[in-house]
Amino acid sequence: MTAASLTLDLANPVALRRVSSHGGSRRWVGHHGPSSLRLPKGLRCPRRAPARVLVPAAALTAVEEIGAVDRIASLSQVAAVLGTQWGDEGKGKLVDILARNFDVVARCQGGANAGHTIYNAEGKKFALHLVPSGILNEETLCIIGNGAVVHLPGLFQEIDGLESNGVSCEGRILVSDRAHLLFDFHQVVDGLREAELGNSLIGTTKRGIGPCYSSKVIRNGIRVCDLRHMDTFVQKLDTLMRDAASRFEGFKYNVDILDKEVDRYKKFAERLDPFISDTVHVINESILQKKSILVEGGQATMLDIDFGTYPFVTSSSPSAGGICTGLGIAPRCLGDIIGVVKAYTTRVGSGPFPTEILGKSGDVLRVAGMEFGTTTGRPRRCGWLDIVALKYCCQINGFSSLNLTKLDVLSELSEIKIGISYRRKNDGEKVESFPADLHLMEQTQACF
Repeated sequence: MTAASLTLDLANPVALRRVSSHGGSRRWVGHHGPSSLRLPKGLRCPRRAPARVLVPAAALTAVEEIGAVDRIASLSQVAAVLGTQWGDEGKGKLVDILARNFDVVARCQGGANAGHTIYNAEGKKFALHLVPSGILNEETLCIIGNGAVVHLPGLFQEIDGLESNGVSCEGRILVSDRAHLLFDFHQVVDGLREAELGNSLIGTTKRGIGPCYSSKVIRNGIRVCDLRHMDTFVQKLDTLMRDAASRFEGFKYNVDILDKEVDRYKKFAERLDPFISDTVHVINESILQKKSILVEGGQATMLDIDFGTYPFVTSSSPSAGGICTGLGIAPRCLGDIIGVVKAYTTRVGSGPFPTEILGKSGDVLRVAGMEFGTTTGRPRRCGWLDIVALKYCCQINGFSSLNLTKLDVLSELSEIKIGISYRRKNDGEKVESFPADLHLMEQTQACF
């Protein structure tokens, strides 16, 4: 059996289910207790394993389906899917599969820098950036929460693409009136910022995410609800664009540019109006009505603005805390949080990567895993699974289970490595946790 991905229940590590990596709905569900596993001769499974135990990969390939307990059906009313590495772990596929069991799927942060690739029943590929991955399930309501940043031209392009392929979006997508608008000029500023950094560039997607969140934090951003007040919208946009022009010499701005942008957004406002909603109210009413909610995270914990490899991070909070602030869900309402982890590690852009594979070996893994960005098309940097970083992410998020993806990519490799610890290069001293200090990171090497 070539396992595409497996979910490991951290409270009960022998409860497993397989998820197809090719967009199909075929899967198998493992069951609670050692009686549900058929293991190779000589391998024993503990009666009650501690939370940190992961079933060895050799054992997983021998697991066969027995019984009828569905792990998906036992998920909590409010559950979440988050990335545990530097993104691109396969979160969209899992959300697409789980969405048929949830009433609502909600994005809590990020913007069009996320790239989630999913397939419909006919094998048609959809690359989503803003629209939640639950959109292919006809009964699912999709919400873009207040913590997200919304580029309206991109959103409408996604909606048009979905509807042209027979996916109805009418009445099925809600955009928070509290979400901030990402303008084309934010993307221009993103490129100018990167150019200023020279060789120290962050390696962003240049989708304007950072500049938009910057506008939000310094409190001159424009929100979705401002589209309903075009009389004040003009002044707010003028202030925002003048601020950018004063900061960057290469940023061109004049009254004609402002007028054209205002005309565009008058049309956008009219089209977006049916989608605008107080999503905080909608989500909390849904909870009171016992509807099930699945939260879809963008990016991943190692790109978190607080916990990631700063400054080589995104500008939002893709960890568990971002669920509450990005959707208005109370912490006590959160239940299962599933961490998606690739069987190896990838990242795009600059920044530390302790288990990176350089040279031809990295190229082989990149091609085998088709590791090219959904959003940018950039080749991803590839490396071995990093247990130190994974443990760090588990501590921050308190995952109830892990979904291990793309095991099949490793099938043809003669040797598979796993980074199990970090040590200082100069004296060999063990580094106990993932360092915040990039200088220490440079002096640290992974042990396999």
